[in-house]
Amino acid sequence: MEYTVHALGKLAGVSTRTLRYYDEIGILKPARINSSGYRIYGQNEVDKLQQILFYRELDVPLETIKNMMASPTFDVKQALKEHHEKLLAKKEQLHLLIANVEKTMETIEGSRTMSNQEKFVGFKKKMIEDNEAKYGKEIREKYGEEMIDQSNAKLMNMSENDYRSMVEVEKTLFSTLQEALKEGNPAGEAGQKTAGLHKQWLSFTWPEYTKEAHAGLAEMYVADERFTSYYDKVQVGATAFLRDAILIYTGMASKS
Repeated sequence: MEYTVHALGKLAGVSTRTLRYYDEIGILKPARINSSGYRIYGQNEVDKLQQILFYRELDVPLETIKNMMASPTFDVKQALKEHHEKLLAKKEQLHLLIANVEKTMETIEGSRTMSNQEKFVGFKKKMIEDNEAKYGKEIREKYGEEMIDQSNAKLMNMSENDYRSMVEVEKTLFSTLQEALKEGNPAGEAGQKTAGLHKQWLSFTWPEYTKEAHAGLAEMYVADERFTSYYDKVQVGATAFLRDAILIYTGMASKS
């Protein structure tokens, strides 16, 4: 069966503008253009769109999806298996958040009490699940299963005060990074303060801090666009600047 851009948009629940954009960036080209100039999509394109939407549901960037699906080693069956696992994890996270809201409502109504630890379980679980979905494979390959599992456990057992402190440190990290970028020198006062804040932020969850691991993570930030986009939302080039500041801070680069 074939579909026009309007028919496919209606079938998939996406806008025609989205489909045209997917065509423009080359992630989903139509099977052909008919004599009237309309985009025509076949079954292969329908299946491919499903894959794209699965990945988008998991917040994977379009460029990453495009590269993965264009790879000769891309395995549809394995991709679906991974989608299924991640969606189950997301489902579990939603259940935790729903339970958290229900407990909070009952606490407000006076029918139960809720510990401070319980109040933050859902949010911490979401942070772990989001990190696993976006970066899990890469960081587990780089640092090992044991370290990442220990890091996740440390986060789940974190006290309310430590959790709030971690969030505040991250906010300060971003604001200081903005100041450092204006200064323009990763070896400068603001640049090194940013690197120190980054170490402090990591130490909330890392079971053990080492300069080598810190420098390696900074290099990964630049090498992987999913990490890069997290810090480049401050300013294009912010990730590379942070990497340079961390390499200087850890002694992995000279302060020249």
